[in-house]
Amino acid sequence: MAPSSGSAPATVVALVGTGSDALLSDLGDLPGVQALSLRESEPAAAARAVASASAPYVVHDADPLEHVAAAWVELFEERATLGTLEIEVETLLGLFQSGEALMPDYYVVVGPEDIEGTWRHWWLGALALRAPSRVLPVEAAAPALRARLRALPSSRPWPDPGWLRRVQFEIPDRVGLRDQLGAA
Repeated sequence: MAPSSGSAPATVVALVGTGSDALLSDLGDLPGVQALSLRESEPAAAARAVASASAPYVVHDADPLEHVAAAWVELFEERATLGTLEIEVETLLGLFQSGEALMPDYYVVVGPEDIEGTWRHWWLGALALRAPSRVLPVEAAAPALRARLRALPSSRPWPDPGWLRRVQFEIPDRVGLRDQLGAA
């Protein structure tokens, strides 16, 4: 079962990156957009809040991949083991399967130029490799975010989350290169 916001009646955007808190609060007056501060919520509570939203677009700061991302970053920064990443992946896959976590339709990565190296490789490398048009960088300014939200691209949906079981092979600075070289 692929994670999706299919049970949410809206297009769901997760706002992540540097300065996302200030930008999220700035969206309150944007017509058709419901901005939800859910970062401290458990995945099931965040999924319920998103699913009950009433606007056509829901923008929130609760990343369902947060623990997997942190374990991936820590693995490549030699602060955690592969076992930690594997536990986080299996836990998340269980949450997706039970419907207690929802994958957003889009990730908007705020201020990518200010994100530390390995984290930048997660957002714009390992994650973007799976659905490039669904991970969108934007400068850390309200007008840029508003413009990005008005022009979300259509694209293929996220693949089945089983790809997370192999995320340890997506090496920072190299993620996606083997696919590009193989296609040449």
